[in-house]
Amino acid sequence: MNKPTLAVIVPCFNEELCVKTTVETLLSLLDNLIKNGKIRKDSYLYLVDDGSKDRTWEIIETLHNKDKRVKAARFIRNFGNQKALIAGLEGARDLGCDCAVSIDADLQQDENAIELFIDEFMKGADIVSGIRNDRKTDTFFKKITAMMFYKTMNILGAKIPPNHSDYRLVSRKVLDIMQLYPEKYLFLRGFFNEVGLKNSFVHFDVKPRMAGESKFNFVSLMVLALNGITSYSVVPLRFVAVLGFFMALFGFLVGVETVIEKIFWHNSPNGWATTIILLCVFGGIQLFCLGLIGEYVGQVYREVKARPRYVKDIELK
Repeated sequence: MNKPTLAVIVPCFNEELCVKTTVETLLSLLDNLIKNGKIRKDSYLYLVDDGSKDRTWEIIETLHNKDKRVKAARFIRNFGNQKALIAGLEGARDLGCDCAVSIDADLQQDENAIELFIDEFMKGADIVSGIRNDRKTDTFFKKITAMMFYKTMNILGAKIPPNHSDYRLVSRKVLDIMQLYPEKYLFLRGFFNEVGLKNSFVHFDVKPRMAGESKFNFVSLMVLALNGITSYSVVPLRFVAVLGFFMALFGFLVGVETVIEKIFWHNSPNGWATTIILLCVFGGIQLFCLGLIGEYVGQVYREVKARPRYVKDIELK
């Protein structure tokens, strides 16, 4: 296989404190990979400004004018990290590349692992997933919620490698296949692991964030998890059906017991407190099930409207 043209995708949102350093670091990395004969000279960076409110886009424009290998697109508003990733991958496909790597703008993910990604790609892998060695940089709460997310997704059928986020390499073939998936809320981690092409893994260390704060919080991670579950599994809906059956069976048995006690012992069973507790418990379960079904209905609603995934304001090629 000939040396590939590499596109490095960098989604950005309010990253004025680190975007300049990130671009300079990645350009230096490209230079080293070119020097070592790993990639072609026409490799480039593709930054996606996800509707930043600070000077992120101004800095990107300056970097583009200085080095044309810095290409970029700007959203008219904030559409979210997943949409920015998709826009970056689609933009790189349109510009032309043999493979694309997505990495966070804060460079907490070790950028030097990209060379290992290229090596796996040259061995025939179409998808190379980055797996972090540990979660030392995370808080205790984030560690627990991340572990629960991966375990839940795997139980529900979306086979996502533990400790893998969106640091990965994908081939041009994968980018072409992605165009066949028109869904507006495409869950990338699920898509790349179900597409069926040869997958490989590279382990890397996570560094402390160089500047600023992470844009991911509990709410955004919860939204991502719900999107993943409703996009790639109907197991929760089946769980609701089974739970409903057993609730109905339990109610029937309690009714039979009440009738028997009334007929044979002329006694109406006591237990008002128990009745109230059961009503509250079952009422809570019903509301939970309705909310779960509502998530699926909402997913269908968003897809049926067929609104664009994102809208670009400016693109620098």
